[in-house]
Amino acid sequence: MAKILVTGGAGFIGSAVSRALLQRGDAVVIVDNFNDYYDPALKEARVQHLLNEFKPEIIRADIADQKTLAQVFKQHRFDRICHLAAQAGVRYSLENPHVYSQTNVVGTLNLLELARNHGNPPFVFASSSSVYGGNVKLPFSEADPVDQPLSLYGATKRSCELMAYTYHHLFNLPCTGLRFFTVYGPWGRPDMAYFSFTRDILAGKTIKLFNRGKMARDFTYIDDIVRGVVAAIDHPFPYELINLGNHRPVPLQDFMQTLESALGVKAKIELAPMHPSDFVQNFADVAKAKRCLGWQPTTLLAEGIEKFVVWYREFYRV
Repeated sequence: MAKILVTGGAGFIGSAVSRALLQRGDAVVIVDNFNDYYDPALKEARVQHLLNEFKPEIIRADIADQKTLAQVFKQHRFDRICHLAAQAGVRYSLENPHVYSQTNVVGTLNLLELARNHGNPPFVFASSSSVYGGNVKLPFSEADPVDQPLSLYGATKRSCELMAYTYHHLFNLPCTGLRFFTVYGPWGRPDMAYFSFTRDILAGKTIKLFNRGKMARDFTYIDDIVRGVVAAIDHPFPYELINLGNHRPVPLQDFMQTLESALGVKAKIELAPMHPSDFVQNFADVAKAKRCLGWQPTTLLAEGIEKFVVWYREFYRV
């Protein structure tokens, strides 16, 4: 049994990873600040869902608070660190840039510094497909240049990758960064398109499709992502960056048809121009994940969306 710190454990991916670790018998310590970027009640519900079956330790703290975080490391000796806490959201970063530097950059720096001062436990952290920015070569490979982010969110995620490399180089801290591609599923984030589209379709509201709907996303189901994260926790590397994506980019129009079919409702759609912080397509090359982690995605979009819709109707009693 390992003792594992999961930052952002009240979040979408963090709570799902925590559940997988607890199910196999690991001791999990969750650090999360339960902020109000989206409804904190959903974060509370995720944690309660865990507490109904398991006994993780829940610490309500901000990873940007170095003193409080230092106390956590003083009280616990971690065998692994799974750093999933971040200020999420591409468009929100245009309105509230400073929270991204504090949470994503300062928070990650705090964790790296504490890790290297407490035995160098293997450090797995969440990056994002947003680091690929305006790249046009497809699919996106870990060997591609990532020096043109289209959002501050993407820039902070790239900063975390660079800081992690520095701590590996200087202090031999084992670091693995996982670049997630459009994660979806039950208990997901309300700011994500599939979630807000579901809410608006059921409410009879009009949905805005940017770039007039001519976009595609590599939708990756939460269970597949969890398997990839756990594999990275179990197989530390000196330093690696690894894509976790579905390797099946879906045109937005096809996605809408899949969602409409699962809901049994036709969407009202408005076609809008391209958003400046957005990108036309993301598409993961997952050869490295297969090679390094023995991982590949298995969930088809129709299957994953159906599971999400079942959860959504039950959770919100729609």
